Amino acid sequence: MDDTIPSPPAPHAIALEVRDYECDLQGVVNNAVYQNYLEHARHEFLKSAGIDFAALAAAGINLVVVRAELEYRAPLRPGDRFRVLTRVERESRVRLAFVQAIHRDGEDKPVLTARIVGTALNERGRPHAPDFLDRLA
Repeated sequence: MDDTIPSPPAPHAIALEVRDYECDLQGVVNNAVYQNYLEHARHEFLKSAGIDFAALAAAGINLVVVRAELEYRAPLRPGDRFRVLTRVERESRVRLAFVQAIHRDGEDKPVLTARIVGTALNERGRPHAPDFLDRLA
């Protein structure tokens, strides 16, 4: 992978708004908060694909992040409305990459791009390739 993460065309998008308490003393969204936005978008993406995160965990299958690459390009500020775009690429038999971007409403340039790699672990904690992974990528 090169040094930039491309902003993907996305099959799934959610709209959010920055809340004051998500910002640091500099008046911008704290860098760690972006991971919360991305995770929420991934969960919504899975839900839209008919995958119940809680039911998987109850069945002993856990979806976990194994690598996160984030490129911060511009800050979000209190009250900014934005959307998180998500699509999935197959990385290996047991790994998926969620390619995500955050765009401020009305702007085409991303404020953040990310590549989040995850896998499914079975009840023994071993990487597992459940059938639903094929439907995502």
